[in-house]
Amino acid sequence: MLAVQAVHTGGPEVLKAVEVEVPSPAAGQILVKHHAIGLNYIDTYHRSGLYPLKLPAVIGLEAAGVVEAIGETVTRFRPGDRVAYNGTLGAYAQAAVVPADRAVKVPDGVSLETAAAAMLKGMTAEFLVRRCFHVKPGDRVLIHAAAGGVGQILVQWCKALGATVIATAGSKAKLAVAKDLGADHLIDYSDEDIAAQVAEITNGQGVAVVYDGVGKDTWDASLKSLSRRGTLVTFGNASGPVPPFPPLDLGAKSLFVTRPRLFDYIATTEELDESAAALFAVLASGAVKIDIGQTFPLAEARAAHEALEGRKTTGATLLVP
Repeated sequence: MLAVQAVHTGGPEVLKAVEVEVPSPAAGQILVKHHAIGLNYIDTYHRSGLYPLKLPAVIGLEAAGVVEAIGETVTRFRPGDRVAYNGTLGAYAQAAVVPADRAVKVPDGVSLETAAAAMLKGMTAEFLVRRCFHVKPGDRVLIHAAAGGVGQILVQWCKALGATVIATAGSKAKLAVAKDLGADHLIDYSDEDIAAQVAEITNGQGVAVVYDGVGKDTWDASLKSLSRRGTLVTFGNASGPVPPFPPLDLGAKSLFVTRPRLFDYIATTEELDESAAALFAVLASGAVKIDIGQTFPLAEARAAHEALEGRKTTGATLLVP
């Protein structure tokens, strides 16, 4: 079968399409034939070496498809079930074996394409707004990269929870996307001072929480945009990792900073099922819609990475086997 490996660390050029054997599920595993594969920024971190892997390796952490076979002791699924998963390396392939306790059934009414695009990004948004920081009606929130895959979900989910959303993006076109999703205020970080604009919008009060998947380039502005006892959730490194900083920087307003990982919020099967249920419920309600902005053939994963890192994508990106 076709798979895409990172043969060593580096840029998108290190991704190579290769032929590998179709794996067989061992005890506790299922074999999933992929219909769609999610592209996520964490894939670029694995490829670049920011998050080290033993290479060469088939990368990718998210996909949806149909169960082809089950291993011994598996009772959670049967062949033919529609399933999705995240957090299991090896998704850039036509099929993959996945621990049965790390996959979830895709309910009727949710397409496999939507599930593949929503699992990692949607579960990330779920824990960010419901558990990492509990967004409440009336909260002011600042969402960076609001036209991106996670950003679009965050904008919609925060609005559904009754928050006032300030969205940032790097172009007028991307800000228009955020506006269409319900953002109350827009900031173009390519030519506007984020912190100054937030101060003006909030009459100097700042925001209760900043959701920052950009990293280095927005770090200072994020801190300056917070209200007293505000929370900065730095959950991504699109512009590079945040530089070291002295804790004293947080003292002026008694700020909180957290660097969460999704996998610490879905570590158990029970947490995984709860997160998936919350995600699928908000999708079914129509409060959150998944925009699949672009698709690439699996063999063209390199081009997909180039588009993602070049900030030429909007919404979710899928690889199609």
